[in-house]
Amino acid sequence: MGTPQPANHVWVILGLGFAGIFLITAKLKKKKKSVNNNNFGAFIHNLQLLPPPPPPPPKAPLPLSPLTFALSDLFDIDGHVTTFGHPEWARTHEAASQTCPVVSALVEGGATCIGTTVVDELALGLSGENKHYGTPTNPALPARVPGGSSSGAAVAVAANLVDFALGVDTVGGVRVPAGFCGILGFRPSYGAVSHVGSIPVSKSLDTIGWFARDPNILRLVGHILMQVPYIFQRNPRQIIIADDCFQQLNVPLDRSSQLVIKSAEKLFGRQVLKHINLEDYLSSNVPTLKELSSLKTNGELKVSSLKSLANVMQFLQRHEFRLVHEEWINTVKPDLHPAVSADLYEKFEVSDVEVEHFKSIRNEMRAAVRSLLKNEGILVIPTGADPPPKLGGKEISSKDYWSHAFSLLSIASISGCCQVTIPLGIYEKCPVSVSLIARHGNDCFLLDTLQTMYSTLQEQVDIAAKSKSPRNVVTKEEAAEIAKERGNQAYKDKQWQKAIGFYSEAIKLSSDNATYYSNRAQASLELGSYLQAESDCTKAISLDKKNVKAYFRRGRAREMLGYYTDAIDGRIFHTILC
Repeated sequence: MGTPQPANHVWVILGLGFAGIFLITAKLKKKKKSVNNNNFGAFIHNLQLLPPPPPPPPKAPLPLSPLTFALSDLFDIDGHVTTFGHPEWARTHEAASQTCPVVSALVEGGATCIGTTVVDELALGLSGENKHYGTPTNPALPARVPGGSSSGAAVAVAANLVDFALGVDTVGGVRVPAGFCGILGFRPSYGAVSHVGSIPVSKSLDTIGWFARDPNILRLVGHILMQVPYIFQRNPRQIIIADDCFQQLNVPLDRSSQLVIKSAEKLFGRQVLKHINLEDYLSSNVPTLKELSSLKTNGELKVSSLKSLANVMQFLQRHEFRLVHEEWINTVKPDLHPAVSADLYEKFEVSDVEVEHFKSIRNEMRAAVRSLLKNEGILVIPTGADPPPKLGGKEISSKDYWSHAFSLLSIASISGCCQVTIPLGIYEKCPVSVSLIARHGNDCFLLDTLQTMYSTLQEQVDIAAKSKSPRNVVTKEEAAEIAKERGNQAYKDKQWQKAIGFYSEAIKLSSDNATYYSNRAQASLELGSYLQAESDCTKAISLDKKNVKAYFRRGRAREMLGYYTDAIDGRIFHTILC
């Protein structure tokens, strides 16, 4: 069934009965009043796309009834001209002849669309500024930018003008404004939601994302758009904290990663938590990216793995945008923001070999994230590296500022994985957020995890906000886990001595953890340090008599030392335990 057109609206409303007329009309009037009189600059056009009549009892009501939503102005609406963030685009294009399928799905699901919203020029910016239609006002922080490219959609949700809103996330167009405005934002897996009827920015990076204030609404919209049934809800088996990413923040850890850690411990137990140096992991598991990152200038590394990944993302965005829109740009010569203009008009030549090289990185990145997270793992990273820039502030044109942001945003954009932005309250008058990432195709699992964790996370946010002594240091136990994970990575890279150093550091910080001794023993075995390995395994067994790996490793060490009887006893005990 297609989206109801204006000529049918009166019949839709009359079919609802007197109670339905009151509820829907009252809500629409209230919302429309907000749109007209105090819309925070979010909207470009007012619409009223009304849903079909609800089914008669005892059938269940339409799932999205009576929610309202808005659209970033790059989705086709029958009879309307899309602006794509620029009046010249609207002037040179015809009205759409049909409505975008994702919009139709939401309306048919019971939601009412009330308008289209501002996007950055040609959906290429991340600040949310638009000199042609005005910059929407950030309800959480009016003196700062709302973030883009889907700025108006985020503002409409944050200002409580609608229940949810659609946007496009290519290199952060939903995640950034969600973080800046203090709301939920979801970037689905690449290809999970149809792009048909939306203007392309970068075909291999574009995703249709959405905003909400309520995790239940975010999840409900996801099930409608991805056309998946509800299944048994699963809890994460691993929650992996990217410690190196959080160490770069200007926000204390107890107002960022620690909130996730405490929530996870409370809900799932400490055993699900794992710490990782994401930079090291990507260097080891994305070989083509490592080659790119290892290019040296004067003997020094040119860029880190994450910055290289960000460069790949920006390259693909620019290349694919030009493939689709360069003829229009050269013909119309639209008046553009200096930053956008610089990117589009400068000479930009690329070989087929380079494009294929970057596509290899994308494939390897997806495989690396899949290997890390598997079916029930969650990666935790900051959504952005810095607070929202001030309106007209120098950060908006700062390459360093956006380089930090792109490094984090590129993880999901290049891997094609799903990511959700979660608000964590206010710190020093600026919104703080964190992001959870699941492997490609695990969108429902990620939305379920958000729904499970959200209330506990907000409880931890409230507790932290009331604390008088914010800290930016980790506990000894947390530091020990970080050292252990670094040791594990060094071991995988066959850097045995380096691994021993990290495990020794973990032992100094937490001397009663059997795993640290057992892991150091394994690295010692690789170096032929059998006495040290035997001693560490004995210590590990004294701390944890069920540590199977310690028995096995001690048996191997004793065998190499010539303690054959003891070695056999150790192997037998290992066999019994197994």
